[in-house]
Amino acid sequence: QVQLVESGGGLVQAGGSMRLSCTASGRHVFSTMGWYRQAPGKQRELVATKTKGDITTYADSVKGRFTISRDNAKNTVYLQMNSLRPEDTAVYYCNAVETGTYYAVTGGYLEVWGQGTLVTVSS
Repeated sequence: QVQLVESGGGLVQAGGSMRLSCTASGRHVFSTMGWYRQAPGKQRELVATKTKGDITTYADSVKGRFTISRDNAKNTVYLQMNSLRPEDTAVYYCNAVETGTYYAVTGGYLEVWGQGTLVTVSS
């Protein structure tokens, strides 16, 4: 059973930086890994994703400020967050999806979520 373990959350001042990390417990390299976040009173939203082949996606609100990266050898995904704003305050969740051959032929997929880590940006 694969688990995603997150670290790196905490308190940071506006304009500061923070890096989150997420490591998958097994050796399986997922098709896509990324980050979502959920602020109080809001729905969970996509922040950034990166495929095994290094294709990236960013939410418009974080483009130019956040950078997602993966180390497939370590089975770890990172989120470098710069120029943080109070509106970035949220619980950040790591996400991993496998859509490889086994799942594609059945029309299904495997999805795993991390436990979430709180990022608080003070003004």
